Amino acid sequence: MLDSNAPRFERLPNAPGVGYKPQHFSDILENPGPVAWLEIHAENYMGDGGRPLAQLRILAERFAISVHGVGLSIGGEGPLDPDHLARLKHLLGWLQPASFSEHLAWSTHDSHFLNDLLPLPYNAATLARVCDHIDRVQEVVGRRMLLENPSNYLAFAESDMAEVDFLAEIARRTGCGLLFDVNNVFVSATNQQTDPLGYIDAFPLDRVGEIHLGGHDEDMDETGAPLLIDSHGKPVVDPVWALYRHTIETGGAKPTLIEWDNDVPDWPVLMAEAQRAAPILQAALA
Repeated sequence: MLDSNAPRFERLPNAPGVGYKPQHFSDILENPGPVAWLEIHAENYMGDGGRPLAQLRILAERFAISVHGVGLSIGGEGPLDPDHLARLKHLLGWLQPASFSEHLAWSTHDSHFLNDLLPLPYNAATLARVCDHIDRVQEVVGRRMLLENPSNYLAFAESDMAEVDFLAEIARRTGCGLLFDVNNVFVSATNQQTDPLGYIDAFPLDRVGEIHLGGHDEDMDETGAPLLIDSHGKPVVDPVWALYRHTIETGGAKPTLIEWDNDVPDWPVLMAEAQRAAPILQAALA
C-alpha cells in the first residue's frame, strides 16, 4: 500500500498521459498503449475509502499520478478554505503523486462555491493575492505546485499586465511551476483575436512541468465572430496539435496529458489521442 514514505514515481515521464475515468480502469491495466501516467481531479478522491480510492491505489503502483485540483479558488478574494486544504494535504500525503496542479481562477464568494473557473484581472492587487494563496498552499501541502494558464472569453479593463508576464511573475515570486494548456492558448487567442504563437514564444516554458491538450466547442458571439468554449468533450483539433508541436520543438519534451472530461469515449479512442502525442515527444527526446 502506498504511504508517505514510499513514493513510487518522483516525477512525471516525458510521455503521454490521460485524465483517468473509472470506466477505463480495466482497459488501462490490460492495455495502456502509449499512456505512461494518469491524472485525477483532487476533489474526486478526498473521501474515506470505497472503490475509487481502492482503484487509485492499484493504479498508483503502476503509473505516475498527477493530481489536478479544481476547487481551491486560488484567485478568490477571501482566504483559502482550511478544510479543503486539509483534505488536499491528506490526499497528497498518502498518494505521494508525481505532480500537483491548480487553476489560475476563482470559484468562491463569501461562503458560496460557484461550480466554474472564473477569470481574473491581471494587476498588482491580483498578483499579490494569488502569490499569497500559492505560498499558503505550498506551505501546507509541503510540495511545489503547478499553476495552469486559463481559457479566456474576455479581457478586463483593469488588467495592466499581459497574461504571460503575470504567470511568469507568479512563478518567480512563489517558486511554483506552471501547467501549460495548449488548447487554452488557442481558445483565448481565437476569442480575443491575438497571436497564439507569440503567446507560446513569450511563455516561460522552462517553468512548465506538465502540458494539457483538450477539445473545445465552436460557437459565435453576438457580432458573428468565432467563440470557442473550452469543453473537454471532443478530440484535439489540428490547429492545437500544430501549436503543441511548436511548443515541444521550442521548449523540449514535457509530460503531456489528453483531457477528455465530457462525453468520454471508449478507451481505444482516448488511447489513440494519446498516441498522437507520442511521436512528437519522441522526436524531441531524440
